[in-house]
Amino acid sequence: MHRSIATVSLSGTLRQKLEAVSAAGFDGIELFEADFVNFKGSADELGRITADLGLSIDLYQPFRDFEAMPEAQFRRSLERAERKFDLMEAMGAPTMLCCSNTSPLAVDDPALAAAQLHELAERAARRNLRVGFEALAWGRFTSLYGQAWNIVREADHPNLGLILDSFHTLSLKDDPAGIAAIPGDKIFFLQMADAPLLSMDVLQWARHHRAFPGQGDFDVIGFFEQVLRAGYTGPLSLEIFNDVFRETPNRRTAVDAMRSLLYLESEAQRRLAPAADEPARAQSVELFSPPAAPELSGLSFIEFAADEASALVLGTLFGQLGFRRVGRHRSKAVVLYRQGEINLIVNAQPDSFARSRFEAHGTSVCALGVRCADPLAAVDRATAMRSQRHDSPVGPDELSVPAIVAPGGNLIHFVSEALGANGLYEADFVLEEDASAAAADAGLTQIDHVALGLAVDQLDTWVLFTRAVLGLEPGESLELADPFGLIRSRGVANADRSVRLVLNVSLSQRTRTARTLSVTGGGAVHHIAMRCDDIFDSVARLRTAGTRFVPISDNYYDDLATRIDLDAALLARLREAGVLFDRSPAGDYLHIYTENIEGGLFFELAQRTAGYDAYGALNAPARMASQAQA
Repeated sequence: MHRSIATVSLSGTLRQKLEAVSAAGFDGIELFEADFVNFKGSADELGRITADLGLSIDLYQPFRDFEAMPEAQFRRSLERAERKFDLMEAMGAPTMLCCSNTSPLAVDDPALAAAQLHELAERAARRNLRVGFEALAWGRFTSLYGQAWNIVREADHPNLGLILDSFHTLSLKDDPAGIAAIPGDKIFFLQMADAPLLSMDVLQWARHHRAFPGQGDFDVIGFFEQVLRAGYTGPLSLEIFNDVFRETPNRRTAVDAMRSLLYLESEAQRRLAPAADEPARAQSVELFSPPAAPELSGLSFIEFAADEASALVLGTLFGQLGFRRVGRHRSKAVVLYRQGEINLIVNAQPDSFARSRFEAHGTSVCALGVRCADPLAAVDRATAMRSQRHDSPVGPDELSVPAIVAPGGNLIHFVSEALGANGLYEADFVLEEDASAAAADAGLTQIDHVALGLAVDQLDTWVLFTRAVLGLEPGESLELADPFGLIRSRGVANADRSVRLVLNVSLSQRTRTARTLSVTGGGAVHHIAMRCDDIFDSVARLRTAGTRFVPISDNYYDDLATRIDLDAALLARLREAGVLFDRSPAGDYLHIYTENIEGGLFFELAQRTAGYDAYGALNAPARMASQAQA
């Protein structure tokens, strides 16, 4: 399928945008009028530049306030259109976007709109150009695709067709099912945009908060499916107005953009695939079809970057948390610690990937290991979705564990389920017996979730990455109050919740999350939550071992008693232990945070009861306020 993107979607000069788009593998662009107006060159020159970069100019846009106008304004607009057609011929752009009228001079007369668009299309036809009519969600009289289609159909000109934009349809909660009945050859162009669900004026929503497919909350896959069912064979394009994208390095944005289209195509392909007992149906276009998203079954390990001195500090800390040292790597300065099903790896190997991360960010998490059935297929999908593969040096008799580079530079390893709980570690480590294991154990059983601190321009990137590459689905987006600003937080998880990540971004530069990012860089793990079955017992053991927890204000517990109907004895235990509490209709969540270690990293103990499926977000302000007062 021919993949395109509007130049308004990226930051930089027009030349820089074109180079980023070409490098990301796009076939063409939609040229936004303002980008050309501010370009220091002619239309001919722009055509040559795009061609040299392997790009076509698929659409020139927008042409505004044209249809259903009084005669004098209509005639002036025809002359304006002729000048645009001159430019389009010179640069080689075949189609112009004409968006529905927002002018107060427009009249509510679909027949007049059709007649005037027919005349515009007639003039375009003389130059072998086409005009696409698009319904703006805030159009004065034409805001729905069905209204725009009725006008196009009445105009009845071969050089006039419909342009569809998923944002305009889905933001108004218009049903896209009717698109399938529109003849595919009358849909001249398709623009895709996702968005978070927001309660605001649709024009402001459209101009500032669009996102790439897979980053928002719209059913963009369902919309695209209906367009394909109509028999559409034209470009698949992106038109994204987003304030953050206008500041983000355009090379990264372009990679996200391509990943979003590949994800969109692959999901549509999956929906359109016939059932096993159905005959294969012909498709109008060939869609991207990568290996299926991996079915992850849990976190196998968390790896820390260190040097020799910080490795000893981490070893002492892990011992206080009830972990025991169970092995040393066969060929590298790498040590394995374990408790329950949790494996923590400390990598102090010189001249390694981990050491490079340590030198850049200090003591920090540098890699995650996730279990899946087919690691090679998982890496193949990731690279097809524009992630970079990483191959680590492997010594004799050691296992090669496929890995990719995640946004921000850390690694994600795919560990084969066939290895079982211990196969990887038996191969790569000299395992040790520890007679004191039972005494040291604090009752921590597995990783509950891993929380990442992200820069503002990384949140959408990570939502799309986890969705398209790892097969995780995002949950609700929340805003949490830090004493010095707001934290936006969003969980992503697989279906059985064996893999959970929490993505946190600071909207202020003064929060602890923001200050941590200045040290660790974006995409860094800032806390690790570990599950236990009896949090009061685990806390007591860890306090005895020397673990220090974030103290919680006594006022929190007084307020808790007014918000949740708790047994007095449970409330007293929570208060005494310093444990936080949350309740949902499905179950309870009890949790507590350790004090920070180097780099701002900290740990959380968590106990879930019944079907509780969140992360205790309502308690995050209590933790952040306490840390700020420490």
